[in-house]
Amino acid sequence: MKNLGLIVPYDYKLLSIAAILDVFETVNRIYREENREKPFVIHMLRTLDQIEKEGAFLHGYPVTSIKSELKADVVLIPSFSTENMQETLSKNQMYIPWLHRQFQDGAEIASFCTGTFLFGASGLLNGKLATTHIDACTRFSMAFPAVILKPDHVVTEDGCFYTSGGSTSTFHLLLRLVQKYCGNEMVIRIAKIFAIDMDRYSQSYFGTFVPSRNHKDDLVKKVQENMETRFHEIGSLDDIMKDIPSSRRNFARRFKLATGIPPIEYLQNVRIESAKKQLEQTNQNINEIIDRTGYSDPKSFRKVFNKLVGMTPMEYREKFNVR
Repeated sequence: MKNLGLIVPYDYKLLSIAAILDVFETVNRIYREENREKPFVIHMLRTLDQIEKEGAFLHGYPVTSIKSELKADVVLIPSFSTENMQETLSKNQMYIPWLHRQFQDGAEIASFCTGTFLFGASGLLNGKLATTHIDACTRFSMAFPAVILKPDHVVTEDGCFYTSGGSTSTFHLLLRLVQKYCGNEMVIRIAKIFAIDMDRYSQSYFGTFVPSRNHKDDLVKKVQENMETRFHEIGSLDDIMKDIPSSRRNFARRFKLATGIPPIEYLQNVRIESAKKQLEQTNQNINEIIDRTGYSDPKSFRKVFNKLVGMTPMEYREKFNVR
């Protein structure tokens, strides 16, 4: 029987908590129906302040303090629902020493979606593989450069550490844990009950490139605006550098510091995001779309599209075209 320590931090996402509970409770129910000892004991964990303010029960589950003597076999970090991750991490700092103690006592640790930010803030992921929501990857890389981020991965496993990508990827990590502790037969049963496609390995095509100007570098902001409005005309970094009072190397470093990615990669993302919208919303042929996004070489366009999206333009259209 495994002790699961599910933390319930400030700004947690209810859907994430519900998915975790639903899967493990379903496994326990199947075991009970077959007159077998249930494999999991779920412990909901909060700080003393949270318990004093919000009570000792959460959705019918008793809540245990992180000051208790509980030693978890697996620690589970749910996703966050927040617009200000820095503030959320600050509010949840008290969980970090607890994560370290659990790890030192032999616990495995699994984070789901943006819960990886708290995992990253602990320092335990430094030098380890990780993933998170595809649209949060740039922010994560800037905040935790020592973590080996795999933006396209649905699930990562590195030793006793596990992470998952965006919201529905939660179920793929839960399947991995069920498989580890309950075997292949049970994981197939759970996949069928929850209608989970077990063969999804990439989350790249779910991403949306949303240019961020949440920095104080006015020159970089000006270049970003220029690229976003003239991406179909810009041919090279030299075009971007026109009228920029800085050397090419220094500006590239400055741009990456502000946005998290190099200028050329930023331009590629802007172009491919435009192509994705056209593939989703129009019936234009691929060559017209290539021309509208500023690529003169269809082979080059397809190579970049595959790299950033994880599938061909036609595959993307078949999956997401709404017309």
